[in-house]
Amino acid sequence: MTGQQSETKPCKIRGVKITPISSSGQVEHLTVAAEYDGQRIDNFLLRHLKGVPKTLIYRILRRGEVRVNKGRIKPTYRVQAGDEIRIPPLRRGASESINPSRGSIAAIQNRILYEDERLIIINKPCGMAVHGGSGVSYGVIEAMRHWRQDLHYLELVHRLDRETSGCLVLAKKRSALRQLHELFRTGGVDKRYLALVRGRWTLGKQTIDVPLRKNTLRSGERVVRVSAEGKQAVSIFRPLAIGDMASLLEVDIQTGRTHQIRVHAAHAGHPIAGDDKYGDDGFNRQIRRLGCPRLFLHARSLAFTLEEPHKSIAVNAPLDPELEQILDKLGLTL
Repeated sequence: MTGQQSETKPCKIRGVKITPISSSGQVEHLTVAAEYDGQRIDNFLLRHLKGVPKTLIYRILRRGEVRVNKGRIKPTYRVQAGDEIRIPPLRRGASESINPSRGSIAAIQNRILYEDERLIIINKPCGMAVHGGSGVSYGVIEAMRHWRQDLHYLELVHRLDRETSGCLVLAKKRSALRQLHELFRTGGVDKRYLALVRGRWTLGKQTIDVPLRKNTLRSGERVVRVSAEGKQAVSIFRPLAIGDMASLLEVDIQTGRTHQIRVHAAHAGHPIAGDDKYGDDGFNRQIRRLGCPRLFLHARSLAFTLEEPHKSIAVNAPLDPELEQILDKLGLTL
């Protein structure tokens, strides 16, 4: 051993510069790129320290072992562009490689509804999760990052259920993500869905303001129930076409609770076609015989206004052909 250290070289990981302090790479410095300004330190580290267990990241934060600009910070600290973050030696596991299939990438490549320098809106396919987890190795966001490697920042703005199709927004800049989160939180986004429900809808335009509570069964399945102890949930149902077997509704949601439209529709006595969790088995069988293989819930449109610079955006997602065919067979037209 000569004691001579080899030269260390910086490397780039999706907009973050990582510079090892020694040849062993035991200590790292991260420089925060402008796109991540305002993000919580825990979320920042979870994203950029691949292969490091989450529990370990939270432990070093609680212990004050992560230093920002040479000083201690709290786990709630929000990073700022240009911050120098010192990371202590960490145990890294083998980071599992995520390789979305060619089919999943192709499925979203031809479903871009809108794109500018700040965001992308896609018509999410039914059956594709928005992100990996809970037994799903990858989803829309992973497939998009794999396809659009020219973008060093790409994050989900909101979520749709796996079986729901339609408008899904992704941010290409941290500043856009912050603006859109605030718009979704404060009701600044006009969200409209199409839902095919059981039976003849006789309620006219109906506002359902019924609180919902998430429950987890012993099996681990997540179920949402109407409960006075739940969170406020408001859905406005408006009939577009009414039939004896089924009716087509437009739904405007004022809140964004899990499974909100599905539970509210069932609560009103008109469960959504193809809903295996909250729906009617007999009705679902009838709809399947007509050729509907999926939940008939579609995020039809989004409209909102971004500032800096000011721009109004309105996007409509067309129905998939199999849903159009079901409406034709039922004699329901938009």
